[in-house]
Amino acid sequence: MNATDLLWLLLPLAAASGWLAARFEQKRHARQSFDLPSAYFKGLNFLLNEQPDKAIEVFMRVLEVNSDTVETHLALGNLFRRRGEVERAIRIHQNLIARPTLDKEQRSHALLELGQDYLKAGLFDRAENLFLELAEIRAHGEQALKLLLHIYQQEKEWEKAISITRKLARASGKNLDEMIAHFYCELADHDYARKNYSAAREHLKRAFAADDKCVRASMLLGDIAAQEGKYREAIGEWCRIEEQDIHYLGEVADRIAAGFKQLNDEQGLYDYFQASLRRHGGVSLALAFADVISNRDGVPAAEKFIVDWLRRTPNVHGLHKLLELNLVKASDSGRNDLLLLKGIIEDLRSQHLGYACGQCGFKGKALHWLCPGCNRWNTIKPVREE
Repeated sequence: MNATDLLWLLLPLAAASGWLAARFEQKRHARQSFDLPSAYFKGLNFLLNEQPDKAIEVFMRVLEVNSDTVETHLALGNLFRRRGEVERAIRIHQNLIARPTLDKEQRSHALLELGQDYLKAGLFDRAENLFLELAEIRAHGEQALKLLLHIYQQEKEWEKAISITRKLARASGKNLDEMIAHFYCELADHDYARKNYSAAREHLKRAFAADDKCVRASMLLGDIAAQEGKYREAIGEWCRIEEQDIHYLGEVADRIAAGFKQLNDEQGLYDYFQASLRRHGGVSLALAFADVISNRDGVPAAEKFIVDWLRRTPNVHGLHKLLELNLVKASDSGRNDLLLLKGIIEDLRSQHLGYACGQCGFKGKALHWLCPGCNRWNTIKPVREE
């Protein structure tokens, strides 16, 4: 038998061998693909029967068989964290990180999830260390910086918050100067409470360098000047708010009036409020000006001003002020009726007092620079100026 004949005999045998090998491999994959879902069904059954520890053990065994299930385990850990079962989430993510077969992307993702587990558990130091490591990785750097910023705000570590915010601004391409200004104001508030006015001024100078429209910095600088008896300087700082954000000018209207009174400058007080009211016409300014007129020209003049103002701008606050002025000169017979009407108006007026966030709608009785609802800076404004 020559070589050609031998070749023709071996060709069918080779084809048959290849077919058998492919068939064997197909069955092997079929068995694996069957085993994988069956294990997951078993794990889900444990979850449904409120046996999460056994479910986790099953899922961990599946992970050891097939590393393609990493994303599933990340999702499972995330689910446990959202449900408040932080210890189980930590266990899953720690087991993932311990696997030597994870690639860089999978490991960094698992570290990010573990850091959020620690954050949820209140383990800020552990979370901070992980996020600092991840901040240097491009894939998760921006998210890690945001989470670090959250930690530093919670712990009131404002110097670190400033540093991280600058890095976050570069990573995200967003202007975060307004936030940085508030962090400097937080430092200044701390100094002001300790009567360290020179340090407070330095921090407020940096706040203005970051954001020259920072209302909070102007308010605090005015308060510092007033504490030092520099009332003309204080008035100047408070009046700057008119150019920064008119919504907040009413917050310092009484302080401005008190400053002029300390200077015995009654005419300056009258002229400022009259001019400012003509420029903007805010509710708080009008009510403060009514008091100025009452003190200088008497109650009838203040009443006339309020009536004229209400004709142009009807509002419940002006009506309430008019009732107060009328009560000053009311006789005993009409006083009870006026008090009854004033009580009704006060109920209506209470709906238009306080502060509200323009982003999430949070409402409160005090001015918060950081909204407790949506955790954003400088979104809360006085309600009665709207």
